[in-house]
Amino acid sequence: MLDLPAVLRSRVSPRWLAVFVLMVVGACVVPAVVAARRPPRWPDAVRPATAVGDATCLSCHGDKASYETTAHRLTSRVPTRAAISGSFDSGANVLRTANPEVHYRMHADAAGFYQTAVVGREANTTTRTERIAYVFGSGRKGQSYAYWAGDSLYQLPVSYWTTLRGWIISPGPGYGDGPPNFGRGIGPRCLECHATWMEGVPDLSVANRHHPTGAILGITCERCHAGGQEHVARERSVLHAFRGPGIVNPARLSRARQIETCAQCHGGPGALLAPEFTYVPGQPLDAYLKLRQTAAEQRMAEYLGPGRPKDDDRVDVHGNQVALLARSRCFQASQMTCLTCHNVHRQQRDVVALSGQCVTCHQAQRCGLYPTRGRAIEGHCVDCHMPLQTSRLIVSTFGGRAEEVKVRTHWIRVYRDSAPTAPHPAPAHRDTIPAVRGASAATLGGVSRRIAPTSHPAARAPSPNSAHIVSTSAASTSG
Repeated sequence: MLDLPAVLRSRVSPRWLAVFVLMVVGACVVPAVVAARRPPRWPDAVRPATAVGDATCLSCHGDKASYETTAHRLTSRVPTRAAISGSFDSGANVLRTANPEVHYRMHADAAGFYQTAVVGREANTTTRTERIAYVFGSGRKGQSYAYWAGDSLYQLPVSYWTTLRGWIISPGPGYGDGPPNFGRGIGPRCLECHATWMEGVPDLSVANRHHPTGAILGITCERCHAGGQEHVARERSVLHAFRGPGIVNPARLSRARQIETCAQCHGGPGALLAPEFTYVPGQPLDAYLKLRQTAAEQRMAEYLGPGRPKDDDRVDVHGNQVALLARSRCFQASQMTCLTCHNVHRQQRDVVALSGQCVTCHQAQRCGLYPTRGRAIEGHCVDCHMPLQTSRLIVSTFGGRAEEVKVRTHWIRVYRDSAPTAPHPAPAHRDTIPAVRGASAATLGGVSRRIAPTSHPAARAPSPNSAHIVSTSAASTSG
């Protein structure tokens, strides 16, 4: 019988066999090498078609589970008893205004949560009720609420103010003790900083039309890391070592791109240059968003009059932490970024712990207060050099007075009055300015004026830009 293997062995030389093997290996390896050398396609922006959700991310990255409790993650949610900070209990659910003919009632039933405006007295009243669709704000500073009218999204007239522990008239233009205002639309820039994705409805006449279904609420993992479907598919592939991660790791970006990742929401208001929710961290932000000074900041500059400080000093502490940080000598003399001090994957509320980041570069003995305070100054770096200051942009006019929120400044420098119970004034410094004290003091760049509530520029002449982010939002704070 014919032995075929023997015949083949007799006719195929080892040289040709080696060539055949090399061709097979090359057919497998060369495409992989070419793919590896080719510049990778940047990951896609997150949207329902590219999203996997935080639960999928945490199935591999369980050490980041603490992110689910941060202000960023909770900055927008569907309404629940746990999500809404305000009380619906009888007696605590009514907000009365300085106008005896206007009050509000918050109530709930099995179908949802509602705000009702009541106009008039006793039996002669008219009411308007709207159902709460979304909760904006983690509740650390406060919350505002939104409702749908068809496919148009509007802010409700009553918000919650954490420092007052109660309901309050919503901040922003058009609100106060007068007629109830249900007409303030919520545009894409508000949503970009309070949600991961919401599909807009194209309309050149208005900006607050969105599809009511399919929204991805809160700032999810994929808002900063890009859509995760490609990443998950690659990691589950046997060829994942040759395909790249397919995800953005902001910690590995250049300094400028890292900061831009935060600046998309912490760089102040701006004008969109591309469709909303299309920016992906790692790409140049200025191709998507033109950051600008707010009208309220411009009014503040006009209010200060001749001899006012340079533009740098007019940046409000709310929502523009990047611009303030960039003016700090710490930032200018180092390669620090937001991530130098902030771990965005967990809550950071302990200013003593945050002050520990300062002493990685600075020695406590070099502080001007050390000779008189000694080690008692340890843990107070943040309170002294980044004090809480009053925002001029987030103002609620209620009961005939202006209620304002305090936000920690990110302009790191010496503030003369920020050292609590100091026996001696802090040493002079070229960056020294007085700290803002109280909601009624306007202090900017060394110019301080007392402001009566009725003459406050943000309350006197509100503009659509004076509350860039709806509510006293979590997005205005770090962590």
